[in-house]
Formats: sequence, C-alpha cells, structure tokens
Amino acid sequence: MTSTTSTTAPVTTGLYIGGQERTTTDVLDVVDPARPGVVVGHAAAATREDVADAVAAAKAAYPAWSALSATERAAQMAAAIEGLADERDEDARVLSLENGKIVHEAWVDALVFEIRWQLALSLAEEVDATKVLPPAPGIPVQTTVAYQSIGVVTLIVPFNWPIAILAAALPHALLAGNTAIVKPPPSTPLATTRLVQRVAEKLPPGVLNVVTGRDSEMAGLIDNADIAKVCFTGSVNGGKKIMEMASRSLTRVTLELGGNDPAIIRADAVLDDDHLDRLFGAVYDTTGQICMNAKRLYVHRSRMDELVAGLTARLEKVVLGHGLAEGTTMGPLHQPAQKAFVTEIIEEAKASGATVLEFGELPGGEFAEGNFLRPAVVVDPDPSLRVVTQEQFGPVIPVIPFDDDAEAVRQANDTWAGLCASVWTADTDSANRIGAQLECGYVWVNDHGAARLDLRAPFGGMKASGMGREQGIEGVRAFQDTRSIAHAADETEQAGAAH
Repeated sequence: MTSTTSTTAPVTTGLYIGGQERTTTDVLDVVDPARPGVVVGHAAAATREDVADAVAAAKAAYPAWSALSATERAAQMAAAIEGLADERDEDARVLSLENGKIVHEAWVDALVFEIRWQLALSLAEEVDATKVLPPAPGIPVQTTVAYQSIGVVTLIVPFNWPIAILAAALPHALLAGNTAIVKPPPSTPLATTRLVQRVAEKLPPGVLNVVTGRDSEMAGLIDNADIAKVCFTGSVNGGKKIMEMASRSLTRVTLELGGNDPAIIRADAVLDDDHLDRLFGAVYDTTGQICMNAKRLYVHRSRMDELVAGLTARLEKVVLGHGLAEGTTMGPLHQPAQKAFVTEIIEEAKASGATVLEFGELPGGEFAEGNFLRPAVVVDPDPSLRVVTQEQFGPVIPVIPFDDDAEAVRQANDTWAGLCASVWTADTDSANRIGAQLECGYVWVNDHGAARLDLRAPFGGMKASGMGREQGIEGVRAFQDTRSIAHAADETEQAGAAH
C-alpha cells in the first residue's frame, strides 16, 4: 500500500474572533492516526485571553443579530454558505488525514453540514411564531407567548464527525438569534476550523467565532457568566465535567454523550443483502466510532447463524488502510488509547470463552504503528462482559441470542445508555410495539445508523446518553426562551370571558 500524503505540506489554521483571523505563538500538532509519528497540521492554541476575547466579540455582536427577524437572519445565513462546496474535496482530504476515516466518509461529513444548515433555514417562518391566549373565566388578561434568543452559545464537537455534528446545533442556534463560539476538538481541529471560518467571514463580525486549543485553557467558554448555553457532544465523563463547570454560572447545557445502542433482530426479520448491508454499516461505519452505531445485536436464536454468516461475508471484504489510499474500506481508530481499550475488551471476551471472529489484515510498512485494529464479531458473550456493557467505540460487536420479545426488550434496556435503538422485523405492529418500549430517544425500524438518520427530526438521548434535543424546530427552541406578554382585557372582553 502506498501513501498519498507523504509529500503534502502540513495544514495550518488560526483562530477566528470578531471577524478577524488570529495567530498564536503556541500551536497544536495534529497527527495522522494511521501514522502517529507524522504531523499533518498545526492549529492555533488559544490562551485564556483569546477565549475571553471570543466571548466578548460574540457578546458585542449579539444585540444587532438578535434584533433581526428570523427570516432576515436566514437570508444572511443562506448567503454565508454559498460556494461552501467548492472546497469540499479539500475539506474531506484534511479531515481524513487528521481523523483517520476513509475519505468518502469525510466528504459526507462536510456534505451533511450544508444539508443540516439548509434544513434549519427552512424553519425560519416558524421561529418567530407566537401563540395568543385569550381572556378566560378568572383570567382577565390576553397573553401573547413568543420566543426570544438567549445570548452567546458555545458549541463543542467531538473528533468522529465534527463538521456534521456541529451542524446539528450551530445553524439552529444562529437562526434562533444567538451568537456562537465553536470549539473544534483538539485532535481534529483543522477541517472544522477551515470550514467554519469560511462561513463566519460572510456573517457580521462576532456572530460566529472559532477557537481551538488545549482544554486546560478553554474554561472560559463554559463557566463565563456571559455564556448563555453550552452544547456539547462527547463522552459521558466529559459531559459530567461540562455540566459541573456550567453550574458555576447556571449556564444551561445540551449534552449528547454517546450510547450503547441495541439492535433487536426478530425471528421474522428480513436478512437479505440490502438489510445486511444496512446493519453492517450501522455497526462498522467510521471504524465503529459513531455514537449512534449499533453496539449490541440481540438476535432471535433461530437467526443467529444466518446473521453471523451475513456479517462474516462482509467483514471478509474489509480492507484496512490509510483513509486516503485507494481501495481502503476501513481506517484506523483515532487514538492509541482507544485502540488499547478495544483490544482489551476483545481479549477479555476471548478469555471468557466467547467465540471471537476477527477479519482483515493489518497494514505494514509506514502504517505498522498506526491505530489499526482487525474488525471482530463476538458471538454469544456473557452479558456482564465489557464488550456488552460498555460503549466499544471500535470495530467490534457482540451478537447475543434471545428467545422472545420480552427478553430482548429487557436486555436492550438494561444499560446506562439511551440514545438510539433499532427493531428488525417484517411485522409493522410488532416494530411499533417494541419500539415504544425501548428507553431511548430515536428508534429505527429495519434500519440503523448515522447514514439513515432523518435530519429533520429531533435527536438526543435519555439516561446517561444526555439531555436536550438537536435538529428540527425543537433544536431551534433549545436555543430560545419563551416570553409572555399579558394585556389587561377591557370590560367587554372580561364580561364575555365570564360567560
């Protein structure tokens, strides 16, 4: 396998604050997960003073931006993404380099940003809608209930799908009338910073700002009294830390904290090539590093062999390699620590006596020290094993038999998480019945995964998978408060209300 990146100059990005690009003395070195010794770029490392300046710039821009109508904001936002796709190929190349995932997925990551942005703008007419409560017996007022923006918001995104995940919240926050500061992940800051800056340059100064740097310098994006809300996607422990910091200033939060998503495959499930392809993608897309991937497969005992055979046939075709290399179908894990964890839980499953099937060849040469891991299937593991109870966030899936629907639902719900789930069955009534019993925020039927998400629908988790919703009008309202204005009714109106 040959490298397509060995002669490529490192990518450099700065901060973007108050309509101005800003460089820093200190920088973050961004490495290639397929070749951890190779630096592919440098991102600015903000100081606490830079962070404070970003908050101040967003605060200064807020009055004028919030004073516009939603349709006026939408018009400016539409203009801001014109021509965004012109650099999509380069955005994808940079993201693949820093993240490790195959370039096609990186390209889709950038595409989804624009799709979500446009879908948010389609809600503009709803944003300023009001509701009138007429006088009623014992209530001598007419009240108009409207929505108002909340101020400066911080959006913190993870490494795995940083551009797409950002667009689940950023356009909704701006459309709602807020100004924003985006914090890309320290290990994958380059592509996100590049793209967001291009958008920010076409908006009024301070409306959209980008700050990269070490987490140790970022507290001011969370516990500053001028931050109205933090929207965070990441780990459960990270979410707890964000919530603790935000509590110091009573800053509200939306948290999307990952999942341990079950897929229930009933005895009557259709397991043809199309459905098996969907399930395979739901498990192994982005080397398993997606919060809404299927993480546990509960399969009716009568279909176990067929399901495992279907996954096996697809895993035998996997080509591990650099995300930019032609023919690669699965890239490395993003971090060495994650490779170590997934390796550990696979070895634990082997030691327990579970059947572990592994596939593919690890690349050698310059990629020999990369974060690559052979994808695996763990057949009928003990339910107490970490490969079942914890979010693997890697290319391994437990396949667990069940005998009836009640058992499947019980096992599916027996987890700390509550993000997504799926039900695979030929019976629509059974799908709806089981889906309604699953403790999570989003359920697919005969489908699963990020590639199959309805980007118009509210999305978010229950339990330790987080709180709040993104996307749709619910995603806009998450960045607003209500305002009620009550007018005293005149005597005629009051008399009418009394009857």
